[in-house]
Amino acid sequence: MGHLTYLALLVGCLVVTTPLELVLRVRVYARWRRLLLAVAPEFAVFVAWVLYAIAQGHWNYSAELTLGVRLPGGIPVEEVLFFLVVPLCSVLALEAVRRVTGWDAGYPAEEAEPVAQERS
Repeated sequence: MGHLTYLALLVGCLVVTTPLELVLRVRVYARWRRLLLAVAPEFAVFVAWVLYAIAQGHWNYSAELTLGVRLPGGIPVEEVLFFLVVPLCSVLALEAVRRVTGWDAGYPAEEAEPVAQERS
């Protein structure tokens, strides 16, 4: 069962944050282009960084806590998923805070969705 540890952690992150999309209707998935622009640069940089660290022998992953499926460069599939899931959950959390508090998070006024108008 230990080989599912990393994957279970990622699934748990998604389970905890999915209600933010469904209940609060933060529309993160509906604005997929915006999500892609937020996640793609981070994904590229961190995957490259981890591949470099693996190649240099600085980084290692437990075969007992992962599925054992390695992608080219020796990176576990869970690590690649980590760089997608964690930013997605972070964006969901940020958008939930914006929705509940009305905080514009630095967005230009024309992009911010006023909470008061949406609920009326």
